[in-house]
Amino acid sequence: MSVFFEYLKAFLVGGAICVVGQILIDKTKMTPGRILVLFVVSGVVLSAVGIYKPLVDFAGAGASVPITGFGHLLAEGVKKEVTEKGLLGVFTGSLTSAAAGITSAVVFGYLCSLVSKPKDKS
Repeated sequence: MSVFFEYLKAFLVGGAICVVGQILIDKTKMTPGRILVLFVVSGVVLSAVGIYKPLVDFAGAGASVPITGFGHLLAEGVKKEVTEKGLLGVFTGSLTSAAAGITSAVVFGYLCSLVSKPKDKS
């Protein structure tokens, strides 16, 4: 029964984040790119003030998988690298923490481009 509640918490929190994104798409004139940047920056800011880490602890993948979780990952990487390397960690922390995700996105994006056939939107 405990696993069910873990899934339920992840679904509800992740769904709430997605609902916010959908409301922004439907009710504002913001482009998807601006919404993406807003969500990443929100994850960084919420992580910096200490709100996002408890949310990740509570909801697990429901908070760490959406794009706000990427912002949280960047902020946590910078915090860790600053404590270990000082000022240099500001520049290296985000890339070090997100290297696996960025690399897999590039590799799988390239592999998909090899097997797909692009078309115009007409």
